[in-house]
Amino acid sequence: MPKTTRRSVASRVAAPAALVGVVAVFGLVAFSSGPAQADTTTTTAPVTVSTAPGAQPGTVQAVPTAISAEPSASATAKAASPSNQDGIYYTDLPASFIKPGQALFAANCSSCHGSQANGKAGVAPNLQGLGAGTVDFWVSTGRMPLANTSAQATRKPPRFDRVQTLEIAAFVQSLTPGQGTQVPLVRTAGADLENGNTLFTLNCAACHTISGAGDALAEGAYAPSLHLATPTQVVEAIRSGPGNMPRFGPGNITDTEARDIAAYVTGVLQHPDNAGGVGLGGIGPVGEGFVGLLVGVGLLMLVCFWIGDRA
Repeated sequence: MPKTTRRSVASRVAAPAALVGVVAVFGLVAFSSGPAQADTTTTTAPVTVSTAPGAQPGTVQAVPTAISAEPSASATAKAASPSNQDGIYYTDLPASFIKPGQALFAANCSSCHGSQANGKAGVAPNLQGLGAGTVDFWVSTGRMPLANTSAQATRKPPRFDRVQTLEIAAFVQSLTPGQGTQVPLVRTAGADLENGNTLFTLNCAACHTISGAGDALAEGAYAPSLHLATPTQVVEAIRSGPGNMPRFGPGNITDTEARDIAAYVTGVLQHPDNAGGVGLGGIGPVGEGFVGLLVGVGLLMLVCFWIGDRA
């Protein structure tokens, strides 16, 4: 092939290839949610959960030493009675948590929510009646305390350890005993992942996307990624409806169904089996679209230039 012809072909090939490559790389970097990472704040105290004699059905009395973010299988098995087949047990936090929780709340939360958690108009909502589970979700995911009240709360490493988080939740719960969402213990062993997939697709995927990577909503809001959520946080979100998310009560999604969704999110979505392919960051059609742009459209452009040269 003559030298001038080789230069002509090279220039025609290099330009579209470079353009398509830059666009594809930019898209993958800009839209990738990144790999899931575990929360870095943990407590070293052991899990101790037991059912106290004479406790009311559906209540778990937790020993005040410590409660981890996700109870171990053995602890959850002890907490669940034989009649509790839905995999979720709601806990009553110990009364000894209330006083230290009040001190933590006064130092970190009362400036916005008030000393009695009744909120301030235009600044922060009333927390009374929301329950310990709602508070646990917001604090354990690092969304609270909120640094900027004008922006949507984002997930970040939590400020408090597990025990401190539950102490704050216990104090808020003590202001309206028996009301709101309790803290759930979720046992995902034996969950129906197929049912969880179906329920997630019907109720969650429209906002969080089918891969759980999250997506933009109206007026600058967004549905967050679920790639860091724990089973407890998934159930707390379902029951409390944080932010723009609707609240699903037991009449909409039963405890068994909530357990199945939590198992699907923390299992299949967070640890996908990408057999025979590449996960592309778990962002679903977005990543696949840019690969299609790079490979499919790029190759078509090169073929078209080649045909044009021959013509």
